[in-house]
Amino acid sequence: MKISYNWLKQFLQISQTPQELSLILTNIGLEVESLDRVQPVVGGLEGLVIGEVLTCVQHPNADRLRVTTVNAGGSEVLQIVCGAPNVAAGQKVVVAPVGAMVFPNEGEPFKINKSKIRGEVSEGMLCAEDEIGLGVSHAGIMVLPEDATIGAAAKDYFKMEDDFVFEIGLTPNRADAASHLGVARDLAAYFKTTVTLPEVSAFDIKDESLAIAVTVEDALACPRYS
Repeated sequence: MKISYNWLKQFLQISQTPQELSLILTNIGLEVESLDRVQPVVGGLEGLVIGEVLTCVQHPNADRLRVTTVNAGGSEVLQIVCGAPNVAAGQKVVVAPVGAMVFPNEGEPFKINKSKIRGEVSEGMLCAEDEIGLGVSHAGIMVLPEDATIGAAAKDYFKMEDDFVFEIGLTPNRADAASHLGVARDLAAYFKTTVTLPEVSAFDIKDESLAIAVTVEDALACPRYS
């Protein structure tokens, strides 16, 4: 059974490291067979920052390229050549500066180097969501809300927090611990504290304000969608 360290912290206050908690879980009868670090996306957006496109002009030697200047929060403005059709001045964007590693959905990871593209210096890359593991679209670069902070680390802006996953060898007699809540209750007893349950008072069974429309086509096979 796999248990998330971050998820456990939603049920009770934990000051112990994942490694320390692993020993505690084993000592209270929930044997931890392995402990693995998990990143929300490959690479964890390390080295990527939020920037603002200051200017955007046609590349003098390529019809489908633009030459941009970008404020990425550093002491100098970056010149970046971009081929995205939607790039424009004034946009807040995700910037991979020189030295950053990029982990696309498809293909091998690569390091950003200072280069010349059709004769123009390029000091980074403006990122599309599929190029950094945040989605599948390659229609253009990601355009962020205007309140995005220039120079902020992308991993902080997107709240990319690494997690640790415990692989617990649960025995058949411990069905009570076959969930995150069950494990949290065992830990609460060990720490002599209480479990904090998620707030659900705002939940309304009749709420239909979903981002997508759902229609149950076979009420016999699926009486309700939830």
